[in-house]
Amino acid sequence: MSSANTKPKAKSSDPQKSFHAPKGMHDALPADQHYWERIETAAREIARSYHFARIDTPLLEDADLFKKTTGEESDVVAKEMYTMRTKGGDVLALRPEFTPGVARAYMEHNLSRLGQPQRLYSVGPVFRHDRPQLGRTRQFTQVNFEVMGGVNDAMYDAQIILIFATLLEELKIKNTALKVNSVGCKVCRPIYKKQLQNYYKNHEKELCADCARRLKTNPLRLLDCKNPQCQKFKEKAPNFLDKLCVTCSKSFKEILEYLDELQISYALDNQLVRGLDYYSRTVFELSAEGAGSEVGALLGGGRYDYLIEFLGGRLTPAVGGAAGIERLIAVMKAREIAPSVKAVRRVFVVHAGDSAKKKAIRLMKDLVGAGIPISESLAKDSLRAQLKSADKEGAHVALILGQKEIYESSVIIRDMRTGLQESVTLANVVEEIKKRWNHK
Repeated sequence: MSSANTKPKAKSSDPQKSFHAPKGMHDALPADQHYWERIETAAREIARSYHFARIDTPLLEDADLFKKTTGEESDVVAKEMYTMRTKGGDVLALRPEFTPGVARAYMEHNLSRLGQPQRLYSVGPVFRHDRPQLGRTRQFTQVNFEVMGGVNDAMYDAQIILIFATLLEELKIKNTALKVNSVGCKVCRPIYKKQLQNYYKNHEKELCADCARRLKTNPLRLLDCKNPQCQKFKEKAPNFLDKLCVTCSKSFKEILEYLDELQISYALDNQLVRGLDYYSRTVFELSAEGAGSEVGALLGGGRYDYLIEFLGGRLTPAVGGAAGIERLIAVMKAREIAPSVKAVRRVFVVHAGDSAKKKAIRLMKDLVGAGIPISESLAKDSLRAQLKSADKEGAHVALILGQKEIYESSVIIRDMRTGLQESVTLANVVEEIKKRWNHK
């Protein structure tokens, strides 16, 4: 597998080689899982509240899907997409984003015949062969919300922005900045692109290599360049908001009115274009200010009414956006926003002897089957060592099985806080635990 513009290099086998996660990819360790669970839970609850249904698309899609929609001249496709050729000769790509795959599924499964619009959300990994740095990894995870089909209503643009603002609010991420812009439609965009090209032609020799290419192939991307030598030209570039047609201007005004009604603060940014070809009219980005701001935009999106038409379907109104989970976690850590972790009451199972260990495994099965979480340290033979582990985990109750208990078909219930012990029959231990917990 390779990125779009590189060839895989053969590497010799080294028996002494030490293995690490691939460059730009990372492990989500157990210590961070409470962040992931909090974000995914918040996204799921928001989706349920706003009646969004989950859709999961394949990690691999036909590479042409992204070339036709995201744009062959976009950095995502031209530089960052991981591609592979199958044994059958098909060229597939690891998805660099969700939206084209969701649009493909919308068409393939005739979701347009169901109630419109279709409100869809996804959570999962995406891949871009980017230069690894803070806030940019080659595998990252997105929370994605899409509204496809129905009527072209500015209300849906505002609703998508509201959903992401709600997500940040649920995660207690404050002090953020929302930027919005309109990139026009098929009527007004060509006129603006021509004016932009005419302006930049006067500075063509001073542009970076990427912008020199973009000037001819995709002039809107000139406004998205981060190269310092091109920044100075953006200041006097034509203002897109002054060039919008009547329909686009009316739609944008309505979106801003909805945001005002929702009391969502925003700033107009006439140079915000996003890096994907399928956007039309609304585009937006939301970033953190202050601690954590160095990770870049936390989320972004916009309207893409022409995307399904690009794929051979009908003109279909659509709007959506995506948030990067790793960036959200980075901001939460920078601001010391620790998700509350609900303590799970567990029963710690202890054994003394091989026969008791076999019974202990059966007891654990019965406890879990009754909905009682368990913990254990059965690999340790010492009763004292196991009780020490129970104390270290903060267990309130330990169940002790020894040779005597096996003979009597009983088990000792030990209160780890007081040290008090009581013997009950194995047949009654599950109900006894439930009774004790229900009384607390």
